[in-house]
Amino acid sequence: MSKETNEGITVKKSEDFSEWYSQVVQKAELADIRYGVQGFIVHSPWGFRILRKIYEMLEHEVELDNHEPFLFPLVIKKENLDKEEEHAGFAPEVFWITKSGSKKMEEEVALRPTGETQIYPMYSLWIRSYNDLPYKGYQSRICTYRSEKTTRPFLRGREFMFFETHDVFSTHKEALTQVEKDIKISEDVIRKQCKIPFLLFKRPSWDKFKGASNTFTPDTLMPDGKRNQLASTHDLGQNFAKAFDINFQDKDGKKKQPFQTCYGPGIWRIMAALIGIHGDDNGLILPFDLAPKQVVVVPIFKDKDKKSVLNYCNELKESLNFSCIVDDSEATPGFKYNNWEMKGVPIRIEVGPKEVSSKTVTVVLRTNRNKIQTKLKDVNSEIKKQADILDKEIENKSKTYFKDNTHDAKDLDELKRIMKSYRGFVRVPFCSVDKDGEACADKLKEQTDGVNVCGTLYPKEEKASGNCIVCNKKAKHIVYTAKSY
Repeated sequence: MSKETNEGITVKKSEDFSEWYSQVVQKAELADIRYGVQGFIVHSPWGFRILRKIYEMLEHEVELDNHEPFLFPLVIKKENLDKEEEHAGFAPEVFWITKSGSKKMEEEVALRPTGETQIYPMYSLWIRSYNDLPYKGYQSRICTYRSEKTTRPFLRGREFMFFETHDVFSTHKEALTQVEKDIKISEDVIRKQCKIPFLLFKRPSWDKFKGASNTFTPDTLMPDGKRNQLASTHDLGQNFAKAFDINFQDKDGKKKQPFQTCYGPGIWRIMAALIGIHGDDNGLILPFDLAPKQVVVVPIFKDKDKKSVLNYCNELKESLNFSCIVDDSEATPGFKYNNWEMKGVPIRIEVGPKEVSSKTVTVVLRTNRNKIQTKLKDVNSEIKKQADILDKEIENKSKTYFKDNTHDAKDLDELKRIMKSYRGFVRVPFCSVDKDGEACADKLKEQTDGVNVCGTLYPKEEKASGNCIVCNKKAKHIVYTAKSY
């Protein structure tokens, strides 16, 4: 890393989150935005390794749930993109391939904005009998493409990393059970392993996934108070089965249409939350299992001690049960400390002549920076102990951060006052989360400079009281509102 990118963060996270976030993305070498095409970034090695860890966690969980991996082409036929009437609403965001070399293509094809319209035509060929069900497939480590107006690394892009499951069942009950399993995967990966807190919402009908019967999302809050949607799971009903002619012969010999679900954890959005929620004014803070290198060994020596200290460091590295790097560069120890703290390496081990002579090491935790001296023979058990402490500190800090980020407003004026001094979720009484409530949601957004209706709490919706803050009709729901990316 060059001196230029390791000069440290020049703003405080609490005072200018937007600039802090941009500097961490650059200086922790997560991405390079200088590719020259808006919305398309280079995923740098350190950042890409973290993203791969997220993929690995999700792949493990969905395969435990009996999903099989597949990989579909990047392009989609226009006629397939248009088949499901509501889902065709993605068309304004689509990138089209219209030429091959200098010749106009006979048939335009779209770059994948999401996977339904490329996968389900094949499901109509693969699924014939009840014996073929349930069918549970997923594709991972792919990118999708949407022509977004505003872009920001890991929050919104025109090319972004993607993960999706697509499941088919003979009954709606089985499909709804799968929705609950998808929600549990979000709990296990996002909350438990990545230590990211969230609220789970059922989205209002006007804001559900295009073509879905219902959509459920785990949403968190970034330090600027904006909502970050971390994933989504969708009950598709029979809408796509009808559009793509997916049928099966049931046990009674009758031809029937199946029920479908799809689940999309936001790889980028999870990464953004890791950066924004856990990081501090020195850079990234990563849960132990998400770090590309879990331990960095920093040798400290004068010339006469160099050989013995470096030999000790390399022997130490070979003895560790964890991902480790020895920083034997020519930089000063202070520079190295700052560099690896910026990158979020969970544990630093310092080794100097004193440690060599006493057969010990000095262990430093990224979160609290406490220094612990331990014997060489005990170093693996000490690292495991400190890793557990680090993960618990990250988890507790994120829970505290998230705990008081929801307020209440009984009318529109109160909501406006809250949003001027406070950013986060605000609970409000609302007339309807069905289609007839959309006009109130639009007015709310217009009159509050962009506050959105996120949805109702799920699985246990809160009891409504009072009147809708927009139309003043009797409230049927308590909805959560926030500004969004």
